[in-house]
Amino acid sequence: MNPYLPDGVSRDLYPFTGKFITLKSGAKMHCLDEGKGKPVVMLHGNPSWSFYYRNLALALRNASRVIAPDHIGCGLSDKPGDDRYEYTLKSRVDDLESLLDGLGVKENITLVVHDWGGMIGMAYAARHTERIEKLVILNTGAFFLPDGKAFPPALRLCRTPLGAALIRGFNAFARGAAWVGCKRRRMGGELRRAYAAPYNNWANRIATLRFVEDIPLAPGDKAYPLVYETQEKLNSLAALPMLICWGMKDFVFDHYFLEEWKRRFPRAEIHSFPDCGHYILEDAQEEVVPLIKNFIKNART
Repeated sequence: MNPYLPDGVSRDLYPFTGKFITLKSGAKMHCLDEGKGKPVVMLHGNPSWSFYYRNLALALRNASRVIAPDHIGCGLSDKPGDDRYEYTLKSRVDDLESLLDGLGVKENITLVVHDWGGMIGMAYAARHTERIEKLVILNTGAFFLPDGKAFPPALRLCRTPLGAALIRGFNAFARGAAWVGCKRRRMGGELRRAYAAPYNNWANRIATLRFVEDIPLAPGDKAYPLVYETQEKLNSLAALPMLICWGMKDFVFDHYFLEEWKRRFPRAEIHSFPDCGHYILEDAQEEVVPLIKNFIKNART
């Protein structure tokens, strides 16, 4: 079992033996690496961590090699300061490439992506289209804000000095996301504590703030060129089998984002859940996990 679990996360909830990989940046990335077979790479977003994929990993590891990293600054991975790591989208994509190359994972990849994991994963996929076999999309984006979608006021607040103080001083982003991220059934206290557990002090909350600050809204923003490049290359992935499972009560990744996925990937298999929110794998676990399992097993490439 993983000996590095933070306070508030029981081994019953997270029954895995993780590993640490030193990336080209020098930072140590924690990841789950379970099972054998074709690789299924699961990428979490902000402010979650590989914990989000625990039930899906258990369901898939008997037939697949399941790899679920914690992005740098998140989960059990290193949480360096700005002097030792650049918290940008490009760094995230480079990290993923470094991790998968180090694990020897370069073909037949099924990508499962959520939240920021979508932008990171699809940027990697656009860079290495020949490595990707299937795509699973869970309340995320891989493009700029769709037409008609305004930048949410709550995220705009997070980019102010007050928001930064709330995030780093009180863990407001991780705690808040765990509180509002499920709509069909609210998370219980144990789950909410587990989601927030890695972000237990000012220093360890750096990534939850930097992710929000890195959302590109204008051409001068650091992530803007890579997001533009990625969205322009998405059509190179349009022929791949894609499964979309979507919580319709997500206040960020809402119907505007889902419609944009449909427009760009008209062949995708889509399952929407009107009563579910952002953390779709928590809200609709009983439906979504079997859907993903069957899709990976049966979808033709």
